[in-house]
Amino acid sequence: MTEQAKVPEIRFAGFTDPWEQRKFGDCFEFLKSNTLSRAGLNGENGTARNVHYGDILIKFGDCLDGERSDLPFITDDTVLPKYAGSILREGDVIFADTAEDETAGKCVELRKLPKEPTISGLHTIPARPRFPFGTGYLGHYLNSDAYHRQLLPLMQGIKVISVSKAALQDTQVRFPGLSEQSAIGAALNEIDSLITLHQRKYDKLVVFKKSMLEKMFPKDGESVPEIRFAGFTDPWEQRKLGELTESYSGGTPAAGESEFYGGSIPFIRSAEIAAESTELFLTEKGYESSSARMVKPGDVLYALYGATSGEVAVSRQKGAINQAILAILPRDDCDARYITAWLRKQKGYIVTTYLQGGQGNLSGVIVKNLEVSIPSLPEQQKIGFMLSHLDSLITLHQRKLELLQNIKKSLLDKMFA
Repeated sequence: MTEQAKVPEIRFAGFTDPWEQRKFGDCFEFLKSNTLSRAGLNGENGTARNVHYGDILIKFGDCLDGERSDLPFITDDTVLPKYAGSILREGDVIFADTAEDETAGKCVELRKLPKEPTISGLHTIPARPRFPFGTGYLGHYLNSDAYHRQLLPLMQGIKVISVSKAALQDTQVRFPGLSEQSAIGAALNEIDSLITLHQRKYDKLVVFKKSMLEKMFPKDGESVPEIRFAGFTDPWEQRKLGELTESYSGGTPAAGESEFYGGSIPFIRSAEIAAESTELFLTEKGYESSSARMVKPGDVLYALYGATSGEVAVSRQKGAINQAILAILPRDDCDARYITAWLRKQKGYIVTTYLQGGQGNLSGVIVKNLEVSIPSLPEQQKIGFMLSHLDSLITLHQRKLELLQNIKKSLLDKMFA
């Protein structure tokens, strides 16, 4: 928002009036909050509900639909009468006054409260508007950078960061007319609904894939999985990965030689095994001077070193790999997508067994000696295709989520700034 015009960068058509700016204390009155920890709450029954600061920080978005959010009950029925004057209403806002980082001050606007009386809990600052605001406006505005950056210099603490009522009192609240507030709130609420929809689809797919990984491979001591495609009845075999594949790792040109870098050969590092592009490129001279090796789309890439140890992906690009990556090339009786799925399922076991305490590296020898449960090639192909398709759906919803989140962030920056 420019100081001269007191209007944001983008506005809905038809709105031209300047925005107002008032002190927080002129816009809100504070309510009382209780000091109940999680131990004083339950998810089953009670005469009153509670809004906990941890849920504001982690669980809730900008606006809270209390009818759907399963707010916990207060176990002790004698607590509510002490807060009779601070029972929450629709339109109230609640700040989390404590966090481990600068998310302290995160806020939620209350919409559609449950039938039971609801009060604000531990480490919260509840506030009630002194005059009406458009639905959804406060929740989005008070969480925007335009407002939250006022709180940053007012935060106190080192390991635990806190914001006080006194700090809130001195902040400035900016807002347009009621109709424009409602339009802003409705637009951002619609984006939040889309984000929630795709988040749920994403979460369900992740859970479904995890279940399929458990059920489509034999359990320890068994020769067939719990679930199989129709038409397949033969028992699975146990083979060493080195019997089913060929493999090799690469190398890195000398880092100080500028003539080795900046060419046209993508240089794939362990964090980029699933990527469509790379940050670094090698020259022909750089490639030839090192033990870097080429891979092509469709090759299985396995991360041996560092934070990505045990990660696996099917390569999506032609490029050179370094020594931290093992390229795995299945032979004719083995499917690349199946091997990728099996290695992904076994990651926890492999890391726990060979990287004690997260230390050390995997090696080509270790990977080649892994015992693989394997069916016939046609059954491998069906399993690999299905799990690969699930990965594509998960990636699709993840990208949609990221796009919607970026759109919302941009709107928050431009509709309030």
